[in-house]
Amino acid sequence: MKIHTIAAGLLATGLLAAGCATGGTGTAKGPAPSIAASTSAELSGEVKVWSFDVGATALKRLAPEFTKLHPKVKVDVTDVGYDNIYEKVTVGMQSDTGLPDVVHLEDERVPGYAKNFPNGLADLGPVAGKLKADFDPAKWQTASGEGGKLFALPWDSAPVGLFYRRDYFEQAGIKAEDIQTWDDLIKAGETLKAKTGKKLMVSDLGNSEPLFTTLLQQQKQGRFVDGKVAVNTPAAVKALTLIKTMNDKGLLQNEKGWDGRVTATKEGKAAVAPTAVWWTGTLVSEMPELKGKFGVIPLPAFEPGGVRTSANGGSMLAVTGQTKNQQAAWAFVEFVTANKDSQLSMMKQESLFPAYLPALADPYFSEPVDYFGGQPVNKIFADQVRAIPAVESTDDDAEASELLKKLLQRAVVGGKDPKAVLDEAAAQIASATKREIG
Repeated sequence: MKIHTIAAGLLATGLLAAGCATGGTGTAKGPAPSIAASTSAELSGEVKVWSFDVGATALKRLAPEFTKLHPKVKVDVTDVGYDNIYEKVTVGMQSDTGLPDVVHLEDERVPGYAKNFPNGLADLGPVAGKLKADFDPAKWQTASGEGGKLFALPWDSAPVGLFYRRDYFEQAGIKAEDIQTWDDLIKAGETLKAKTGKKLMVSDLGNSEPLFTTLLQQQKQGRFVDGKVAVNTPAAVKALTLIKTMNDKGLLQNEKGWDGRVTATKEGKAAVAPTAVWWTGTLVSEMPELKGKFGVIPLPAFEPGGVRTSANGGSMLAVTGQTKNQQAAWAFVEFVTANKDSQLSMMKQESLFPAYLPALADPYFSEPVDYFGGQPVNKIFADQVRAIPAVESTDDDAEASELLKKLLQRAVVGGKDPKAVLDEAAAQIASATKREIG
């Protein structure tokens, strides 16, 4: 989930891989408790939920709808706040006490909690395994563990596309449909700069890790492959070389963090943004004066006919191992995430893009969007969700992300060879994580 009201904090800290905050193994040992299919016809009791920002808004709104179906269940949703939730969850897992029944977690937090606290998150596999085909496959893989275990259920998805300024493209004589590959986009960027003086895109050159990781996933790879460090593979070199090439050609508008990105976009300093569907909410809410000036196309591919999307963000709902009301907790998670009506409701009211595939088939996603000049942009993203490459996630992703954040700029702005920089990054990550280099 990319929460529009807190996106500054997320992007400024290196997007979602800002650190799993687990801080070591908890006091409680043992395997994750499993949730079995209910044998009771009626649910009862209380379900306590921790969430944050717009996610909490959505859950509070849906709780009464769930209670209509299960009158004897009370759902208590607390907006813990993004700045607090991971500290509170970590403390609760370390002490094996104090956690609610359900927690809202960003995707990349799940593997770390599942490994560092083996009984911290309940295994949803026995009750949710049958739903696998109905969810964003990339997110399902992130939530999965060995032996068919499932530590959370995907909530909202974050497919990546290319947002572009229609007016700038028209001034430069560029046709959006002609941009099929990254090479096409670089050529368009050079034309755009020559004819309009505008840069191609905004990028924080001091932190290229989020874009690098997005480009890596587009090539069907994560930071690790088969448990080994993989940040210096040919795909990784290709991703970093692309970023360096765009900067060498003067196509990147350097702006620091989320605030810089939003301000530069608002001021029209660049023409495109390769980012996730949640950027729609930022444009609509923070730049209403630019209505009609943006369009969306799929992300350019690295090779003709290649993958034209990636992922950037998203979140899940997990049942904690401390719950005393497993069945009701699971029922609420299922009601929110694996329910077409709930998912459509959250898309329409909180702009949470469904990870539940049946919801994406609804005619709503084919409707024209006024802000984008009537273009049905949601359909572009909906069509790409199934194509998001499922890549390996580990509990060391956060540490790898922080090291990459520091090192990638040596190539992007320091002029060093991308392969040499990535070889050094791989060595440092291997040393820090005690993993082999693949």
